[in-house]
Amino acid sequence: MTTKEGLVARVAQHSGWFHRIDLGEGVVTPGVDDSPAKLKHLHLPERMDGLSVLDIGAWDGFFSFECERRGAKRVVAADWHCWHGPNKMGFEIARDVLGSKVQDTYLKVEDLSPEELGTFDIVLFLGVLYHAEDPMRYLRIVRSLCRGKAIVDTVVDALEYSRPVMVFYPGRTLNDDPTNFWGPNRLAVKAMLTEVGFRDATHVDSYATNRMVFHATV
Repeated sequence: MTTKEGLVARVAQHSGWFHRIDLGEGVVTPGVDDSPAKLKHLHLPERMDGLSVLDIGAWDGFFSFECERRGAKRVVAADWHCWHGPNKMGFEIARDVLGSKVQDTYLKVEDLSPEELGTFDIVLFLGVLYHAEDPMRYLRIVRSLCRGKAIVDTVVDALEYSRPVMVFYPGRTLNDDPTNFWGPNRLAVKAMLTEVGFRDATHVDSYATNRMVFHATV
């Protein structure tokens, strides 16, 4: 049995935690992202028994592990940008401590395909869209991997406009991060999701000052 002291020591091996993952024994990883608080805005099914889930941009895997905890039969965590070098250590530590069977695939979004991974009942696309230089291409990939529902969490902007628009963030305009490119408004997200082939797209929640969550069904 792993002791609390042992868990604390394992968590301390990794200095780049992003998610706050409860590892048991009162030990929660010191992520900068309040993952448990964000979870309530996603409106995941309370039970996911027998479902398959793809978590694109999984990072430390909080949402992958949560889907598994809710009964998902197959969960695949996909990342590339956040798993360079030692940055995958958080995911690997959490998976080991939790005794998780979540699969991992080290691929760029551009390289994800149904031929490589199959298709999934639920595709999580959380905090990725605004990092895409070509957001329509990313959403077409999401659609190709989804046979049920996609859950999209993204930065939004230009909400005062009554037409679908996106704001471009040059350089480090958004959060001093050069990998942030686009802030679509609500209408743009819904329009893009239906344009790439989802039957409908619903805005299900908002949080912080500039984040929205959408559910898109096949």
